Amino acid sequence: MLAVVRIRESAEKMRKVEDTLTMLRLDAINNCVVVPETADYKGMIKKVKDVVTWGEVDKEMLVDMLKKRMRLKGEKRIDENNLKSVTGHSSYESFAEAILEGKIKLKDIDQLQPVFRLTPPSKGFKSTKENYPKGDLGYRGKEINELIARMI
Repeated sequence: MLAVVRIRESAEKMRKVEDTLTMLRLDAINNCVVVPETADYKGMIKKVKDVVTWGEVDKEMLVDMLKKRMRLKGEKRIDENNLKSVTGHSSYESFAEAILEGKIKLKDIDQLQPVFRLTPPSKGFKSTKENYPKGDLGYRGKEINELIARMI
């Protein structure tokens, strides 16, 4: 699974880029989505590579994102008590495992928001105009987990 984080506005406001960001549900800066590693999603990510960063998310980071940033519709927090009634999973770990295995998608659960709204990273970005590793744009592999940890 890939974690995709929008880190800047698209300067040119090209219609195709904006439409692709909408399809990825990345409507605002610091929004993060988790998508499968399919050719379709990779093509969409390449289209918006100048405004996002992405990489492979690991289970521990996904569990942290679910615990701290998963929200019900209406921006209400979800806790372990009502997790089973909403998702059908009794723990965040089993829910994260199901997401990583592709058995379930956040967008398929009507009560949940499919987007994680993150904060700006502590200690800031290196550069939102240059590609990784000089800046923060583009593919960063497993290093996405470090960035997300700073943004939770």
